[in-house]
Amino acid sequence: MNLSGIISIAGMSGLYKVVAQIKNGLIVESLVDKKRVPAYSTSKVSALEDVNIYSTGDDVPLKEVFQKIYDKEKGGAAIDHKLPDAEMKKYFKAAFPEYDEERVYVSDIKKIISWYNLLHKEGLLEKKEEKTEEEKPKLKAKDEKAPAKTKLKDTTNKPVKTAASKVKVQGVRKAGVA
Repeated sequence: MNLSGIISIAGMSGLYKVVAQIKNGLIVESLVDKKRVPAYSTSKVSALEDVNIYSTGDDVPLKEVFQKIYDKEKGGAAIDHKLPDAEMKKYFKAAFPEYDEERVYVSDIKKIISWYNLLHKEGLLEKKEEKTEEEKPKLKAKDEKAPAKTKLKDTTNKPVKTAASKVKVQGVRKAGVA
């Protein structure tokens, strides 16, 4: 699950992917309709990888909350974020039981669920499978059979011949004062 480059912009619905940086802001692409728009430096932009959720202990990164919902749903989509408040609280409590009920509002829960469903729809929540310990030695053994590539460096201070000039002299140019 990689949330880098995914942002939320205050006053604009949905999530956006950062495409490019411009002089006074960013060019972002909507995950919903794929339209590109500028996000100026005056806009309040929040990177999802920097968002934390209040819990009874330390604050928990949003990535971990998404992971808990992902595990609860076994990789599927979450419930609809437009359900009644009581159902939303019950669902979120089942997925993330240690959230702080006094500081995390229903509006926050709805936003988290809608973001989760949007990221799920776009396929950005899928786990990248890591190589197991058994596969790593196989890769090493395969790499050891390949011939080693060496890079040769010229450590001498000889003139270098180029196609544009016959001889290029390396050294420091001195300027005389009259």
